[in-house]
Amino acid sequence: MSLTVHHFADRVSGTALDTRVMVTRSVRRSLRDPEAFFTALMLPVILMLLFVYVFGGAMRTGTSYVDYVVPGLIVLCAGFGAGTTATAVAQDMTNGIVDRFRSMPVAPSSVLTGHVVASVLRNLLATFLVICVGLAVGWRPTGSPLDWVAAMLVVVLFILALSWLAAAVGLLAGGPEAANSMTIVLMFLPYVSTAFVPVDTMPSWLQGFAEHQPMTPVIETLRGLWMGTPLGHQPFWAVVWCVGILLVAAVVSSMLFTRRVSR
Repeated sequence: MSLTVHHFADRVSGTALDTRVMVTRSVRRSLRDPEAFFTALMLPVILMLLFVYVFGGAMRTGTSYVDYVVPGLIVLCAGFGAGTTATAVAQDMTNGIVDRFRSMPVAPSSVLTGHVVASVLRNLLATFLVICVGLAVGWRPTGSPLDWVAAMLVVVLFILALSWLAAAVGLLAGGPEAANSMTIVLMFLPYVSTAFVPVDTMPSWLQGFAEHQPMTPVIETLRGLWMGTPLGHQPFWAVVWCVGILLVAAVVSSMLFTRRVSR
């Protein structure tokens, strides 16, 4: 019994070490492509300045537009980050590096986990930049410290779910270009939600989709926690959507990865 427990502990320790190495590899890979890295970080900031200073005066949301738009930009930023993750996974699956890993004593699960953890770190950095720029241009959240903790937990859960979904897309795609194209849907969804305008300003045929797609409850939960708007059932649906996407995407990714590397 003790030998079995000791063997299990060694496997867990080895997998954790392999995962750390893969996370470091993915982060260094991002830094070696500074153009893409800084584009992913700065684009949400540029969009914030664009929406606040160019479009904000024409928007009617019942409150200061910068107070309204920050949660939506954080969600949009996660969508951009997902594109980077999907492309990186697709590159690994097509350039032969995974075959090299198979010839080494590397835990297979660490390859995908490394991409996902690096994606979460990149997106949290982008989220931090959006929050800092939002505060600089007039965003004034009223949430308590506990509300901030809850909001950041929702952000991390959402980014984690989207990162695993991006990994699945990268495995399904035939190559990096196809993976990048397939993630356009993730970048488009925030525009058809409450990220930038209230649902009741949209055409009636679009309102049902905008209200019930996964981005809207996440955005409304963040908006409620930070700005004190009514939460209703939005936190429940935000968690349901995020956990559902996370579980399905993680299982599908694991199955696809196992199938691809066993060919």
